[in-house]
Amino acid sequence: MSVIIRKSLLELIFSGAFMKRWNDKLRPMELVEVDKQGHKMIVAWLLFLLNSRDMDVARKRALGESIIEGGIFDYLYRLVITDIKPPVFYRIKENAEDYRTLTNWVLEELTPRIMPLGEDFIRRMGDYLMHPEDKGLARRILHAAHLYASYSEFKLLKSINRMDHELTEIEQSFIDRLKAMDDLKGVAELLDEDGTVLGGFARMCGRLRFQKRWSQTPRVPETSVLGHMFIVAAYSWFFSMEVGACRARAQNNFFSGLFHDLPELLTRDIISPVKAASRDISDLIHEYEILELHRVVLTPLREGGYGDIADRLEYFLGLEVGSEFTATVALDGTVTEASESDLAGKYNHDTLDPKDGPLLKVSDALAAYIEAHTALKNGISSGQLHHALYRIQLKYREHPVVAGIQISALLADFD
Repeated sequence: MSVIIRKSLLELIFSGAFMKRWNDKLRPMELVEVDKQGHKMIVAWLLFLLNSRDMDVARKRALGESIIEGGIFDYLYRLVITDIKPPVFYRIKENAEDYRTLTNWVLEELTPRIMPLGEDFIRRMGDYLMHPEDKGLARRILHAAHLYASYSEFKLLKSINRMDHELTEIEQSFIDRLKAMDDLKGVAELLDEDGTVLGGFARMCGRLRFQKRWSQTPRVPETSVLGHMFIVAAYSWFFSMEVGACRARAQNNFFSGLFHDLPELLTRDIISPVKAASRDISDLIHEYEILELHRVVLTPLREGGYGDIADRLEYFLGLEVGSEFTATVALDGTVTEASESDLAGKYNHDTLDPKDGPLLKVSDALAAYIEAHTALKNGISSGQLHHALYRIQLKYREHPVVAGIQISALLADFD
């Protein structure tokens, strides 16, 4: 069964922007599911690299694929059961029959929306969700990343919930469960956010939840840069499935989506009209982003012994070729630009480490389109939102197929 991505799947992934977390606690800001998932998958990527350093290439690619798919399976599951408090869910999980009943219901709810991904995807998702007792490396990495991301949220609301009787028990549970996983390389460093480069970087990435997109335009729901990056990563993964991307290409596309707005840690989310005001302004902003990225992120990682992490971030962000939206491959150890046709043909091989810049751009544009479209559907009247929809529609009407994706036809589903 071929994979053809549809509107319903894109909207399902976006729906995590509506889903509030910690909604029985006093919160300094709204905490939503899609932001937590973005932070979780960033941390999962860090743990993936650290715990696969000694693996051969084939094992490493298989692990990366399992982590990405497992993260997406977990997220889809969470979209359905999000209103069940964790202690209640953990109690259900302890009873195999009750958990199986709940999971069968979740799969029935999800199947119509994920059908475009094919029967194999649905089967793999069912196998993954039905066997939570699996303690393989991919699932352990995802669990550690989940605990870290949730604990990061907890620390944001801890100081304003002093009278809550559950606080001490919740915090100790996070600490105990994370410490129990410190045999995984990187977990101890993540817990020491002030004293390690890795912990500091993970905490820094979590700050992207504070940066709102479309900051000058009211929207419902509001979305953060952190949540947007996860949405773009998921879209990139699904489109990679649609175009038959090789393993390395699909993983590079996902992780490139997950980090594509990382420089906004240093510049905030600068709206497109400002960037497009003149070539000089756009170049100036880009130059500043790169300088700060090296100073604040890449150089500290290298000096801290994480050169492999810094190198991959450089590749995902397209620093060698000037843009994250440029298609690239590694030829004889040199990062080289590639055409869309070559990337889909002779360069679609794991050994060449291919990455789809144009496919990433399509995913980014679709995420922005759905943000604007959803806000208008929810009753927000805004010239900026209408103009954004028109601009994206016009662009892909003139270029209806990008990186093998029928993007203009997909946008027509939203009319």
